[in-house]
Amino acid sequence: MKAQEIKKGIHFVGAVDWNCRNFHGYSLSPKGTTYNAFLVQGGEKTALIDTVKADFTDTLACNIAHVTELEKIDYIVANHIEPDHSGALPRMVEMIKPEKIFVSPMGERAVKTYYKTEGWPLEVVPSGSEISLGGKTLQFVETRMLHWPDNMLTYIPEDKIAFTSDAFGQNWATSERFADQVCRATLEQLLSDYYANIVLPYSSKVISVLDELEKMNLDIDMLCPDHGLIYRGDDVRFAFDSYRKFANQEPTRKAVIVFDTMWHSTEKMAKAIASGLESEEVSVRLMSVKQNHHSDVMSEVMDAAAVIVGSPTHNNGILPGMAGMLTYMKGLRPQNKIGAVFGSFGWSGECVKILTDWLESMKMELPVEPVKVKNRPTHETYGQCFDLGQKIGQAIKKRTG
Repeated sequence: MKAQEIKKGIHFVGAVDWNCRNFHGYSLSPKGTTYNAFLVQGGEKTALIDTVKADFTDTLACNIAHVTELEKIDYIVANHIEPDHSGALPRMVEMIKPEKIFVSPMGERAVKTYYKTEGWPLEVVPSGSEISLGGKTLQFVETRMLHWPDNMLTYIPEDKIAFTSDAFGQNWATSERFADQVCRATLEQLLSDYYANIVLPYSSKVISVLDELEKMNLDIDMLCPDHGLIYRGDDVRFAFDSYRKFANQEPTRKAVIVFDTMWHSTEKMAKAIASGLESEEVSVRLMSVKQNHHSDVMSEVMDAAAVIVGSPTHNNGILPGMAGMLTYMKGLRPQNKIGAVFGSFGWSGECVKILTDWLESMKMELPVEPVKVKNRPTHETYGQCFDLGQKIGQAIKKRTG
């Protein structure tokens, strides 16, 4: 691939990672991802905004070379120091020898812990700072915790373009560069998946940042995240509206049943609970933690009104797959959820108490008593499971209208 001009004097020079399947080691990315970087040429100065993962340093250098010589770049802007966006930074500093490297206040702290920055011309740019490239102005806005403390946005008012680092990204490797060139349904799903597994814990901060950007009244007609497709025209509003919807975590008429099983007893209970939910015309996702990656589970949990969890008792605890799933879920801090618990046991029956404690620690409302079965469910206990699903379905309808 080569550089692509997205506005006059502004080029995409990033890299497409076609083979990435596990993003950051914890979230699946079945369609790959991109590491977006941008070259901005003003009348007097040239700036590189963000770099790429270290493995793609040569790709970045080659793409830049399609536009200009590396030595003619004056500034580097590091909107975010996470290694998928700064891994190439040390080599770029060595080759470019920039006059200045602009970072946020928290970015300065982060970059010094990742790289040997002695002699680097670092310059801290708090919110409201700006520099001129000659005909193009770089304005800096801190966007802390979207999704790291160092994140910032760079805005060019003359071109109505904003570079947002991780915010509004999707994991999607494509030859296309713009959101209006690809399948809309796939874009919406991947944007939601990214939010559910990367940004969800910071939803309250997302709302405050979106409110602050609205107050600033920035005129934006192109939004450039550091992963995936670029938004232009009406899609800019689509991106902002999507993030506000995700951040509000408004529940839909959906329940996710997450379970692990040993000899299929808990699995059979899960299916009976699903039947109870279906009887109330509630959409159900039945997800075994053995068959579904935790990031796929969270993609479904994000907009669900209810999360119902089940596990057998194992060594006076729960199965490790369920423990891992709940650890991951709690870290992402889903809000506004109804919860319920079920499980089976052979000798001791600690599973339902442990699962209840997990959901209570996530501040879920638990309106129904758990169902616990010794060894195998009977006709009677299948009925109890059905009733649990039915009652949760009724609670969901009250909440979602």
